[in-house]
Parts: sequence; structure tokens; C-alpha cells
Amino acid sequence: MVWVWGILGVILLIGVLYWQLILAEGAYLGRRVVALLYNWSAHVYDRIKAFDPGYEQWFLGLPLSRALALCPDPLVLDVATGTARLARTLFAQPGYRGRLIGLDYSRKMLQEARRQTQMWSGRITLLWQDASQLPFPDNTFDAVTCLEALEFMPNPEGVLQEMARVLRPGGVFLITNRIGNDARWLPGRTQDTETFEKRLAQLPLEMLRSQAWQEDYDLVWGVKPGVSAPPGPRRLEDILHCPICGGALRQTTQGYHCTNQHTLPIARDGIIDMATFH
Repeated sequence: MVWVWGILGVILLIGVLYWQLILAEGAYLGRRVVALLYNWSAHVYDRIKAFDPGYEQWFLGLPLSRALALCPDPLVLDVATGTARLARTLFAQPGYRGRLIGLDYSRKMLQEARRQTQMWSGRITLLWQDASQLPFPDNTFDAVTCLEALEFMPNPEGVLQEMARVLRPGGVFLITNRIGNDARWLPGRTQDTETFEKRLAQLPLEMLRSQAWQEDYDLVWGVKPGVSAPPGPRRLEDILHCPICGGALRQTTQGYHCTNQHTLPIARDGIIDMATFH
């Protein structure tokens, strides 16, 4: 009889591990575990997801580029950029002439993003950084996006607030909401469409619209209340702040330096390593 309980215990343990590591992708185990899992899968991530370029263009690249058409030099922040799927479809749009900053806490995913975006290297900046503290001033970006990632973050509410903070009035907000059968495996991390839109409206955001996208996700579009003229071209050192003291940064050949002598190194692969300070 003891061996039966032993087998049941092993089955239960396997089930819990499958839930925590596969279904929940480490969401309840902390950001380091989540990043580790994505580091392991970065080299095959696009193959696993089987992204369709035409599908990406129709639902992401084309509508976002049109929404930014009146900005003279649009600047987009993509939170949890992964392998830069959004950047790739956005840069492929003939009407998009702007730049993108991609931020992620998985270093290997950023390396894959760098490899995938070599042809646009002058228009994309990649930051290794946690999304709960965005190193930018208020009202900076013309659009802020986050795809298939919010429910796996340890502090999703803080990330939402940060995303809204750095979005300029009148700017475009784009995020995904986890739906479908698998959402029930993420208790406390997912919400139905109406509840999620009400949550976003408190940031505040307006003109919220949920759009069917995938079996497991809706796209949710919104706009930050208010009106501000698109600021036009901005250098990275004009908007990037020190993650330690919040001071302004200046660029040198070694990286970015603030007035308090903190240094943000630029790695050999061109990725700015901000996560080393956490």
C-alpha cells in the first residue's frame, strides 16, 4: 500500500511541476524563474510559436503603423519584447518610419531579438531590464505595447501603471488579455474581458477596445487621455534614465553614464545591460 501512495505522490509532484513550469511558465515562482525558462527556450521560441508573418502584419504591424501615421518620428516601447516579433512586423510596414525600444528580462531572448533585427539595427534599441521600473520619464512614448506576457509577471499591476506613465497623452496603448481554457490555470493572473477593460480604464486609459486575436489571447487597444503634440526625434540619452538614481545619462564608448557616476554598460551584442543593477 505504501508504494501506491508513493506513486500517487510522484504523479502529483509531476502534475504540480507541469502546471508551474509549463502552463504557468514560472509565473508564481518569481521573475528569475520566468526569465530562466525563456532563456532555455529562446533559440526555438519562434518555432514553438509558429508565427505567421501575414497574420502578424494584419493584426499587429498594419494597424499600429496606421495609428502612428501622424507622428513625424514615432517612438514605440515594447515591454517583454521577446524575440522582437512586434518590431519585425512594424518595421516591415512601408508606412512606419520610426524607432522602437524593446525591453525584456530574459537575456537570451534579447540576443535572439538582436539576431532577428540586424537589418534594422539603427532603428531598434534593446534593454535588459525588469518591466516594473521603466527607466524613462513620464509621457515619453507614442505607443507602448506588451504581448503575451503580463500574466507571467510578478507585479502585473505595477507594470501596467508604468506602461501608462511613460505613454504620452494621446498615445496608443496595446496589450494582450489571456482568455480561453488555459486561463483557468493562472488564478489571480487573468480576468474576463469586461473586468480587464475596467482595470485598464483606471490607469487611466480610454477608447478601450478588445479584439479577438488568438485562441488564448485578445488584443486590447486603448489611448491615454489628453492631447499632446508628437515630440519628434529624440536621442536615447535624452529619455533614458539611470535605474539606480534616476539621473540623466550621457553616452560614451563604454556605455551610458549618469551624473552620479553610475555606468550602464553596452554589451558586445549591443544590448544595454540595466538588469545588472537589480
